[in-house]
Amino acid sequence: MVRVSHLTKRYGQLTALSDVSFSIRPGEVLGVIGPNGSGKTTLFECLAGVLPDDGGAVVQDGRSLAPGERHSVLFYLPDAIAPWPAQPVRWALDFALGFFGGRRDALDEMIRQFDLDAILDSPIGTLSKGQRKRALLAVTLLMPQPVLLADEPFEGLDLRQTREVASALRACVAGGRTLVLSIHQIVDAARICDRFVLLSGGRVRGEGTLAELAAMAASRGAAPPDPDLEEVFLALT
Repeated sequence: MVRVSHLTKRYGQLTALSDVSFSIRPGEVLGVIGPNGSGKTTLFECLAGVLPDDGGAVVQDGRSLAPGERHSVLFYLPDAIAPWPAQPVRWALDFALGFFGGRRDALDEMIRQFDLDAILDSPIGTLSKGQRKRALLAVTLLMPQPVLLADEPFEGLDLRQTREVASALRACVAGGRTLVLSIHQIVDAARICDRFVLLSGGRVRGEGTLAELAAMAASRGAAPPDPDLEEVFLALT
């Protein structure tokens, strides 16, 4: 669906992203995995056209998308934001549907999946971090773009909420959407993602399924004793 090719971002002498390349396939959950400071948020901001890059391209069907064109393909949900703080959740959902041309047929299902009934009339600015996260994820999944980018979708959620949100995200993909999730908790990533991009120090250290990444580590003589995602990440980075 989309190919990220040699994306680079610099801040003066600091290179935050260096020659980052990977693919986004239709109907998958792609996890961008890395510790804090690895470049995940910078990558998402460059992909969405929020932050200008210093080189590279985002390509769809062989055509490079200018930053101003990417909003037709990609919708980006940043972490730790509280838009429209004085407005209730119900208003935010209606606004998203009307202004962005969202999927009105999915509204009731999003309210159910993200357990929003009790907070529909609560102003967004009064919500807890977990409540706000669930409300904004629901808004995101109502968007019409085929590829949805979410930065740290499980941040602020407890274990039960994390599992419920993961289930809702998987249901979204089963319905034909594509998700790209920035995640620093590897256990959460292993639970939901189909493929992974391992990011460390602003560089891609590996891309593929867990089995493909484990084989990559083995080919470099760094095969972990237990090929779970955490051990494979450590072996490749």
